[in-house]
Amino acid sequence: MQLTEDVRKLILDFQQAEITEYQIYNKLADKIKSAENAAILRRIAQDELRHYREWKQHSGEDVQPQWLKVWGYYFISRIFGYTFGVKLMERGEEKAQEHYAAIAKVIPDAARIQQEEDGHEAQLISMLSEEQLEYAGSVVLGLNDALVELTGALAGLTLALQNVKLIALSGLITGIAASFSMAASEYLSTRSENTQKDPVRAAIYTGIAYIITVMLLVMPYLLFQNYISNLIITLAIAVTIIAVFNYYISVAKGESFRSRFLEMAGISLGVALLSFMIGYFIRLWLHVEI
Repeated sequence: MQLTEDVRKLILDFQQAEITEYQIYNKLADKIKSAENAAILRRIAQDELRHYREWKQHSGEDVQPQWLKVWGYYFISRIFGYTFGVKLMERGEEKAQEHYAAIAKVIPDAARIQQEEDGHEAQLISMLSEEQLEYAGSVVLGLNDALVELTGALAGLTLALQNVKLIALSGLITGIAASFSMAASEYLSTRSENTQKDPVRAAIYTGIAYIITVMLLVMPYLLFQNYISNLIITLAIAVTIIAVFNYYISVAKGESFRSRFLEMAGISLGVALLSFMIGYFIRLWLHVEI
């Protein structure tokens, strides 16, 4: 069958995408400790290689992988978890899927390949199990509590104390003590639940998420002298943390980014505003001047 130049170019693009993904899945499978997860990734890699060979029958050419993309997704997966890396890669291919319908009019096999890409591989990816995601609830607990409590506490302390060193000192003491408290609460909560999660690991994830958030939120008060500017920077950091974390969860777990982000940001900023007002009125009521 004689192919038009546009169709042939699309086929070569599909070919390159398939061989690139084959390399990514294989490299990840080599580094994963779980034999079950490694086997799943190798099965997906073989699907990609088979698709590459089917496209090659139509193009008659060999195509090299996009090595920059291979190493990019490989390092993203190593840093943020292979589930996140794989799903981010698959999400980035949604636009390419639109071209399958046009190709299917010329090459009927394209419809079958698209179905396999959308169905079989998605099913395999959903079977992946990763510790970071199993304990995502504990991380959410630590992040959410730290964001709500610390943005509120720092907003109230900012207007009540108006001294960056005192605000930083109070925020650190409050945050560190609260991180231990939250870790202990998560340990007891997980231990009492009928779950496969390890209580100690759940407590560690909660505590680490909490204390990292505390350090990031207090940091402006350790670096700059204007307490109002510091509060604005702290709130901006809080919103950034919420956005980054919710993007990670939306990709890795296939959940809505917008609704989760708006909910967490609304709660944190709402509590901060309320605490700011309370700090102002308490300062007036107690006639505190520092």
